[in-house]
Amino acid sequence: MTPAVRAEGAARTSRAVRLGPRSLAALALVSAVGVVAFGWPFLAPPGSGLAAHAQDAPWLFAGLLVLLVAVVAATISESGLGPKAVAMLGVLAATGAALRPLGAGTAGIEPMFFLMVLSGRVLGPGFGFTLGSLTMFASALLTGGVGPWMPFQMLAMGWFTMGAGLLPGPGRLRGRGELALLAAYGFLAAFAYGTIMNLAGWPFMGTLASNISFDPHAAVPANLARFLAYCTATSLGWDLGRAVVTVVLTLTLGPAVLKALRRATRRAAFETAVTFEGG
Repeated sequence: MTPAVRAEGAARTSRAVRLGPRSLAALALVSAVGVVAFGWPFLAPPGSGLAAHAQDAPWLFAGLLVLLVAVVAATISESGLGPKAVAMLGVLAATGAALRPLGAGTAGIEPMFFLMVLSGRVLGPGFGFTLGSLTMFASALLTGGVGPWMPFQMLAMGWFTMGAGLLPGPGRLRGRGELALLAAYGFLAAFAYGTIMNLAGWPFMGTLASNISFDPHAAVPANLARFLAYCTATSLGWDLGRAVVTVVLTLTLGPAVLKALRRATRRAAFETAVTFEGG
């Protein structure tokens, strides 16, 4: 029999990294812990003893880093990524990390977010979460931003990038419709990212700003109103800048970047199943 090789990966590039059982379990666990880590001010009852340990929470929740590493390791090990795919993951993470400092401290000009949106769209939710987490980790090392906030940033960016991979029509929607979808997602997700990250710092303000700081003795509606006031006063302008930059870069550079990512994905042979048939 004459062997014939059939590659089936080109049409399935939207799921570059498959989420196997271990990956799904690790991702579910880290997401559940992350929800508690971010949302404990609204989950704990008024007067809860958790508030007494509020200043210790960032270090305690730094254990998220261990879980995040477990998710990344499980995803890579279960997906069977080849060397080209792993190299592509490294290149994209390094590129995103290099883009982040370009607008640091300037009205939310953060070009890395548009790259994460496009990468998550092309390479799928599994690759997206892995890429988002690794990019933020590499960025923290590059900029010296290592601290108790880093696991929160890694988790939030992982969710941000994974969400782009979960958008509808990965194999059908192309052209202006796809760009409009990605731009809309990038705009909304940029605000969501900023809001989530606000939760990492807001409970630890103490009495610095009594009208907007977390009150451990107040009910959930009162603290929610304080949190919304905090977001409006401290990060709304920054989040708006991030959202606008993400939309502009997606609409202008999106076609070229999407084309390059899809071509690179085909060459990296993501999910290519090689079979031998006799004719």
